[in-house]
Amino acid sequence: MKTKVLIMGAAGRDFHNFNVYFRDNEHYEVVAFTATQIPGIAGRRYPGELAGSLYGNGIPIYPEEELTRLIEEHSIDQVVLAYSDLSHETVMQKASLVLAAGADFRLMGTESTMLKSKKPVISVCAVRTGAGKSPTSQKLVDILNEKGFRVVVVRHPMPYGDLLKQECQRFASIEDCVRNECTIEEREEYEPYICCGSVVYSGVDFKKILSAAENEADIIIWDGGNNDIPFYKPDLHIVIADPHRAGHELTYYPGEVNVRLADVVIVNKVDSARKEDVELVIKNVSSINKKAIIMKANSAITVDKPELIKGKRVLVVEDGPTLTHGGMAFGAGVIAAKKYGAKEVIDPRPHAVGSILKVYEDFPHLGAVLPAMGYNDAQTNELETTINASDCDTVIAGTPIDLGGLLKLNKPVVRVRYRIEEVGIKLEDIIDEWLKSKCLYSSAVK
Repeated sequence: MKTKVLIMGAAGRDFHNFNVYFRDNEHYEVVAFTATQIPGIAGRRYPGELAGSLYGNGIPIYPEEELTRLIEEHSIDQVVLAYSDLSHETVMQKASLVLAAGADFRLMGTESTMLKSKKPVISVCAVRTGAGKSPTSQKLVDILNEKGFRVVVVRHPMPYGDLLKQECQRFASIEDCVRNECTIEEREEYEPYICCGSVVYSGVDFKKILSAAENEADIIIWDGGNNDIPFYKPDLHIVIADPHRAGHELTYYPGEVNVRLADVVIVNKVDSARKEDVELVIKNVSSINKKAIIMKANSAITVDKPELIKGKRVLVVEDGPTLTHGGMAFGAGVIAAKKYGAKEVIDPRPHAVGSILKVYEDFPHLGAVLPAMGYNDAQTNELETTINASDCDTVIAGTPIDLGGLLKLNKPVVRVRYRIEEVGIKLEDIIDEWLKSKCLYSSAVK
């Protein structure tokens, strides 16, 4: 008899685990997915066209709140947890719920879920969402491009639209984002690479994506989502730790897995964190990974129009996932407001509408900042309405995208940009040693 499986996910790792392990596996029957973290995922189906010959009608996706009912109603044998950025305590609470309902609880490891590439892979992952993965990946792109390598970035999945259309996506221009009807969250991840002249792949089927990326890359950079582990087996695994959330390197899933796997750990944001928190992160990393190179970096923040901040009443819009399931109360926008002399950071909560208001209810740790939520057109419109109703002089956009170009706003927008600046050990020196160890310099395109 087949083992009946339910996969708990958030439209990313869950689909990947299914594709690489369960899709053509006749020993299992995946009855359903559940969804959380991302609005608008539940109530759909994973398409039969992507699910393989064993699932011609596709697989339904339910809200995670229905987990217990689904286990009992379908006599589920195994529940697979397949999403990220959860405290160890939360993981075990979910495990307890599953076990009490009668099913086995399962976490899937690296050997059963990582794909091996024919090309060298550098993975950039994190302890928590919002630690600074993308600025690190962008610096790697610059370093490798200058050395003559063709670099392609593969971004952790963000399939929030039509899954069939998003099976294998390639982004090389802003027009590609428009054509693919990208959400704010997707554009936050793709636009910075596009603006640097890099190609980005993402989507649903990461085996097909890998094949496409290999055709035009000397080296592939895996840019991880949340604090998830890579989908591709890395030849060099770089992990970003955040001293603003010191201790989480030992208490969050699967961030701790990343730390244990790391070849390099970058303790980022040391310029804005407390010295004792930086030291605690270094101590914790060393306690579970003796082989990793540990380096420090500043998260250098600049803005395009500082004169619109100094002495002004500002509304700060921050990266959404960093504030929500990332657990941060502020981001680069608040740091920029302080650095460039804002008179006041105004509270947007009295003006929040619709799903934006619901975000504040669901994440009570949020204060006087506005998360850039835009998982669909309705939510994007509600974000725009909230911003336009707020009583301020200037909007500080701490999100990586051109918010002023995307939304119709009635106030001037100042864009925040951030990059990593190493303190001591240089990332380029680490890359040089890695390239030499892999004998890769000869493959560079001159």
